Amino acid sequence: MQAEEYLAGQVLLIDKPLHWSSFQAVNKLKYLLKRQYNLPKKFKIGHAGTLDPLASGLLIICTGKATKTISDIQGQVKEYTGTITVGATTPSYDLETEVDATFPTEHITPELILETTKQFLGEIDQKPPVFSAIKKDGKRLYEHARAGEEVEIKARKTTIHEFEVTRIALPEIDFRIQCSKGTYIRSIAYDFGLALQSGGHLTALRRTKIGNYSVENAVTPKAFEKSILNED
Repeated sequence: MQAEEYLAGQVLLIDKPLHWSSFQAVNKLKYLLKRQYNLPKKFKIGHAGTLDPLASGLLIICTGKATKTISDIQGQVKEYTGTITVGATTPSYDLETEVDATFPTEHITPELILETTKQFLGEIDQKPPVFSAIKKDGKRLYEHARAGEEVEIKARKTTIHEFEVTRIALPEIDFRIQCSKGTYIRSIAYDFGLALQSGGHLTALRRTKIGNYSVENAVTPKAFEKSILNED
C-alpha cells in the first residue's frame, strides 16, 4: 500500500494483544506508518471503540479520511467472548483489582445458569463499573474510585441481542454476547453473579466482531509491522 492510500483513508483490523491499551496500539501503528511512508506530522489516525488492556481482540483503526467513519463504526453491534468467574467479586468487576468478597456457589446448576441468561436479553438497565473512563464532576470514574471517593452512578439503557453460555466448569462460565454500543461486559459479569445469588467478575474477554468486521480478518500489531516492512 502507498502513502496516498493511508491518507485517503484505510480501515485497519487489528487483533489487540492482552495488556496493550487501545491508545498504545494506535500509537504503534501511527509511528510505523509515519516512519515507513514519511507521512505528515498531522496524519490522522484513531480507533473506533476502546478495548480495555485486560481484553484482547478486534480493534478497528482508521486512517486519513476514514477517521470520519469512526462514529458510524462505533455504533454497530459488537460481539464478545469471555469468562465469568462466580463466587467472588472485585471492585473493578474484573482482574484489575483484588477480590473483595466471596459467595457460595453450591446452589448454582447448569439449568440455573442457562435460565438466568434470559434475564439479560433485550433492553436492560446497566450501571457502568466505577472503574471506567466515564466522566463525573469533571473527573473520570476510575480517578474517583482510586481516590476512595464514592460517586453515584446512574444506570443506562443497553441492549443484549444474544447471550450464549458456551462452557460451564464452575466457578468458570464461558459466554458469547452480542450487544449494543456502550455495553460494559464487566457489569454483566457482576450483575450475572448477583442474579445467580452469588458473586461474579470477568476473568477473560475478547472482542470478536464489530458489525460485519471480524477478528478473523485482523492482524496483530507485530504482523502489521512485518507486512509494511516487507512492502519495499
